[in-house]
Amino acid sequence: METANIINSGDTAWVLISAALVFIMTPAVALFYGGMVRSKNVLSTIMQSMFILGMVSVEFIIIGYTMAFGSDVSGLIGDLSKFGLANVGYNVLDGGTIPELAFVAFQCMFAALTPALITGAFAERMRFKGFALLMLLWAIFIYNPMAHWVWGGGFLAQLGALDFAGGLVIHILSGVSGLTICILLGKRRGYGKSAMVPHNIPMTVLGAAILWIGWFGFNAGSALGANELAANAFVVTQIAAAAGMLGWTLVEWIRHGKPTVIGAVSGCIAGLVAITPAAGYVTILPSVAIGLIGGVVCYLAVAVVKEHFGYDDSLDAFGVHGVGGMWGAVATGLWATTSVNPDGANGLFYGETDLFVAQVLSIGVAVIFAVIGSIVLYKVVDAIVSIRVDEAEEVTGLDLAEHGERGYTTPIFTGSSSFFGADSPETSLQSALGGLKS
Repeated sequence: METANIINSGDTAWVLISAALVFIMTPAVALFYGGMVRSKNVLSTIMQSMFILGMVSVEFIIIGYTMAFGSDVSGLIGDLSKFGLANVGYNVLDGGTIPELAFVAFQCMFAALTPALITGAFAERMRFKGFALLMLLWAIFIYNPMAHWVWGGGFLAQLGALDFAGGLVIHILSGVSGLTICILLGKRRGYGKSAMVPHNIPMTVLGAAILWIGWFGFNAGSALGANELAANAFVVTQIAAAAGMLGWTLVEWIRHGKPTVIGAVSGCIAGLVAITPAAGYVTILPSVAIGLIGGVVCYLAVAVVKEHFGYDDSLDAFGVHGVGGMWGAVATGLWATTSVNPDGANGLFYGETDLFVAQVLSIGVAVIFAVIGSIVLYKVVDAIVSIRVDEAEEVTGLDLAEHGERGYTTPIFTGSSSFFGADSPETSLQSALGGLKS
């Protein structure tokens, strides 16, 4: 091809490999969340992530990519010049060394993963048809504009906000949207009254391990090349994940006297979330602090804040992704340095205030947009199809009520009631932690 002298094969290979790594993160979310719900809802929980992977991939190719990365229209949205990937072809990405189609593939995996993260907030109580319509509209009207504002040359990028791999676009947006939707949906039957333990912790650990692997593509792939910046992002990702695990585990151990496996893997995810916006802008040692603090603040959000306010964020999408993303965006404003990325900016600890202010303002925009947008879309969808399952369906379990299947062919006992029982334990990170008290 004529572009062979421009396209770098090594960079292209790395971005395509990274896209595959990000792809596997959505099935990993399915396992991570699936292990923490009641056994009678394991398939419905897994189905939500897997269905999103298919549905949003089609949506993104048709309209999502052009909304996010088409030519800027007044800082608000991309135009329709790339509708259905028109005018993309084998062109070189502007300012890059890879085919634009490789960038499309990479960004498609981000778009599919983000709404999958939301499902942890409303697990075990949403009708599938309502879920599908709500997540499709959310991807179109919330994710796509936010991706343009930050990554596509929109007004937050013009403001100077930095988000290397998705703290604003992915984690804050999904976590806050999840919190909003779970409050609108209402609590699960028996929430706060029944014993609550994860039905399959090994499944959750497997999901977390695959997420950790995929995150290297998530963060280091965002360098869009096999280069020094990718190497930096790779290393700080590992360090922050490890530090996040230590932070969560130590605080939990001190507070309850026992470190839990669920806590350890949740801490590593918290560290990964926290480093995501900063991975291409910070040096090695700050990543330790970012991950460690991320593990601690996410633990407190799950074990203290959620308990105080009593909302039913089933699998703590807000506590980990929303809170961790906010901390990561703030940390970027503190520790970012142009010595790592000349295309970035210097943060507060390097003597400049502009970036820190831009980060705080961007967090505010993301939170407000997620709350208002989610409320509007929820009301619209609920008026079309009732979103919440009825009591009988919730008692039966969504696997049978919504999909006509069971995840297991024999009963699984969780300590107090059987798998198929109406009162089998509900699960959440907070409940697992709370169970240690007694």
